[in-house]
Amino acid sequence: MVERDVQLVRDLVAAVPGFEDLFDAHVFNEDGVLPHVFFWEVVQETVASFLGGDETDWRVTVRFLEEQLRLDVPEVARVITTSFLFSLPWPDQPGYGLVDHLGPALSTRFAAIRPSG
Repeated sequence: MVERDVQLVRDLVAAVPGFEDLFDAHVFNEDGVLPHVFFWEVVQETVASFLGGDETDWRVTVRFLEEQLRLDVPEVARVITTSFLFSLPWPDQPGYGLVDHLGPALSTRFAAIRPSG
Protein backbone atom coordinates (compact mmCIF):
# COMPACT_ATOMS: atom_id res chain seq x y z
CA MET A 1 0.00 0.00 0.00
CA VAL A 2 1.30 3.45 -0.91
CA GLU A 3 1.74 5.85 1.99
CA ARG A 4 -0.69 8.77 1.95
CA ASP A 5 2.07 11.37 1.66
CA VAL A 6 3.62 9.56 -1.33
CA GLN A 7 0.17 9.32 -2.91
CA LEU A 8 -0.19 13.08 -2.42
CA VAL A 9 2.92 13.60 -4.55
CA ARG A 10 1.70 11.22 -7.24
CA ASP A 11 -1.74 12.86 -7.31
CA LEU A 12 -0.17 16.33 -7.54
CA VAL A 13 1.94 15.26 -10.52
CA ALA A 14 -1.19 13.86 -12.18
CA ALA A 15 -3.06 17.13 -11.53
CA VAL A 16 -0.18 19.38 -12.63
CA PRO A 17 1.61 17.71 -15.54
CA GLY A 18 4.25 20.45 -15.44
CA PHE A 19 5.72 18.63 -12.42
CA GLU A 20 6.37 15.38 -14.32
CA ASP A 21 10.00 16.12 -15.20
CA LEU A 22 10.67 17.38 -11.69
CA PHE A 23 9.12 14.20 -10.29
CA ASP A 24 11.14 11.92 -12.58
CA ALA A 25 14.38 13.65 -11.60
CA HIS A 26 13.41 13.50 -7.92
CA VAL A 27 12.70 9.76 -8.02
CA PHE A 28 15.95 9.13 -9.89
CA ASN A 29 18.07 11.26 -7.53
CA GLU A 30 16.42 10.13 -4.30
CA ASP A 31 15.87 6.50 -5.34
CA GLY A 32 12.18 6.88 -4.50
CA VAL A 33 9.69 9.50 -3.42
CA LEU A 34 10.52 11.73 -0.47
CA PRO A 35 7.45 13.96 -0.16
CA HIS A 36 8.98 16.69 2.00
CA VAL A 37 12.01 16.99 -0.28
CA PHE A 38 9.84 16.99 -3.40
CA PHE A 39 7.62 19.73 -2.00
CA TRP A 40 10.61 22.05 -1.59
CA GLU A 41 10.89 21.90 -5.39
CA VAL A 42 7.13 22.32 -5.76
CA VAL A 43 7.33 25.58 -3.80
CA GLN A 44 10.16 26.85 -6.02
CA GLU A 45 8.26 25.98 -9.20
CA THR A 46 4.97 27.37 -7.90
CA VAL A 47 6.52 30.69 -6.90
CA ALA A 48 8.36 30.92 -10.24
CA SER A 49 5.07 30.25 -12.04
CA PHE A 50 3.37 32.96 -9.97
CA LEU A 51 6.13 35.48 -10.66
CA GLY A 52 6.35 34.59 -14.33
CA GLY A 53 2.68 35.10 -14.98
CA ASP A 54 2.03 31.43 -15.81
CA GLU A 55 -1.27 31.35 -13.95
CA THR A 56 -2.27 27.84 -14.90
CA ASP A 57 0.31 25.87 -12.96
CA TRP A 58 0.39 27.91 -9.77
CA ARG A 59 -3.39 28.23 -9.62
CA VAL A 60 -3.88 24.51 -10.27
CA THR A 61 -1.29 23.69 -7.62
CA VAL A 62 -2.89 25.94 -5.01
CA ARG A 63 -6.38 24.66 -5.81
CA PHE A 64 -5.19 21.03 -5.60
CA LEU A 65 -3.47 21.59 -2.24
CA GLU A 66 -6.55 23.38 -0.89
CA GLU A 67 -8.69 20.36 -1.77
CA GLN A 68 -6.18 17.94 -0.26
CA LEU A 69 -5.88 19.90 2.99
CA ARG A 70 -9.66 19.90 3.38
CA LEU A 71 -9.63 16.07 3.38
CA ASP A 72 -7.95 16.31 6.79
CA VAL A 73 -5.55 13.39 6.33
CA PRO A 74 -2.78 13.89 8.92
CA GLU A 75 0.15 12.72 6.73
CA VAL A 76 -1.04 14.87 3.85
CA ALA A 77 -1.69 17.92 6.03
CA ARG A 78 1.78 17.58 7.54
CA VAL A 79 3.48 17.68 4.12
CA ILE A 80 1.36 20.59 2.89
CA THR A 81 1.88 22.55 6.09
CA THR A 82 5.57 21.98 6.80
CA SER A 83 6.94 21.61 3.30
CA PHE A 84 4.72 23.87 1.22
CA LEU A 85 3.12 26.57 3.34
CA PHE A 86 6.05 27.12 5.69
CA SER A 87 8.43 27.31 2.71
CA LEU A 88 6.50 30.02 0.85
CA PRO A 89 8.31 33.36 0.46
CA TRP A 90 8.47 35.68 3.45
CA PRO A 91 6.99 39.20 3.27
CA ASP A 92 10.24 40.76 2.04
CA GLN A 93 10.83 38.15 -0.68
CA PRO A 94 9.64 38.04 -4.30
CA GLY A 95 6.52 35.96 -4.70
CA TYR A 96 5.05 36.67 -1.28
CA GLY A 97 1.90 37.88 -3.05
CA LEU A 98 1.08 34.23 -3.71
CA VAL A 99 -0.07 34.06 -0.08
CA ASP A 100 -3.00 36.32 -1.00
CA HIS A 101 -4.27 33.63 -3.38
CA LEU A 102 -4.40 30.74 -0.91
CA GLY A 103 -7.81 29.18 -0.35
CA PRO A 104 -9.54 29.29 3.06
CA ALA A 105 -8.05 26.06 4.45
CA LEU A 106 -4.54 26.92 3.27
CA SER A 107 -4.85 30.50 4.56
CA THR A 108 -5.96 29.34 7.99
CA ARG A 109 -3.11 26.87 8.25
CA PHE A 110 -0.61 29.43 6.93
CA ALA A 111 -1.71 31.99 9.54
CA ALA A 112 -1.32 29.37 12.27
CA ILE A 113 2.25 28.42 11.35
CA ARG A 114 3.45 31.85 10.21
CA PRO A 115 1.35 34.42 12.12
CA SER A 116 3.61 37.30 11.08
CA GLY A 117 3.54 36.32 7.42
